[in-house]
Amino acid sequence: MNIDWSHFTPFSALAGGAMIGAAAALLILGGGRVMGAAGILGGALDGRDGEAAWRWSLIAGLAAAPSLAQVLWGAAAPTFTAGWPVLLVSGLLVGFGARLGSGCTSGHGVCGLARLSPRSFVATALFMAAGFATVFVVRHVLA
Repeated sequence: MNIDWSHFTPFSALAGGAMIGAAAALLILGGGRVMGAAGILGGALDGRDGEAAWRWSLIAGLAAAPSLAQVLWGAAAPTFTAGWPVLLVSGLLVGFGARLGSGCTSGHGVCGLARLSPRSFVATALFMAAGFATVFVVRHVLA
């Protein structure tokens, strides 16, 4: 494995991580809510809890952030090498896994680990193991 040092950007990654952490802290301290993307989307689609406005605002911010970063800092535009059917099936599988695991990677990995939740530690370890296994199979077994 080689690292592409010309595209290695630790400071932007650190800034992005700090902003995610700050947003998660504001949401849990200000509203008592865990910032898990799957739960936020599920609650927005439900619309039963009367909190749809802040949920849709957060989702809109997540969608708009790459375009804003591109305009402000000249960040590279996201590219997708997979087609729409693969992206759709992948998204559905991630959503199913998030419901099965009682939370998503952001809820368990960012907020749950920050709260030292044993369940989140196990869930995050399983997310990571599944990701490693998937990359191995796709790149070395199926390729």
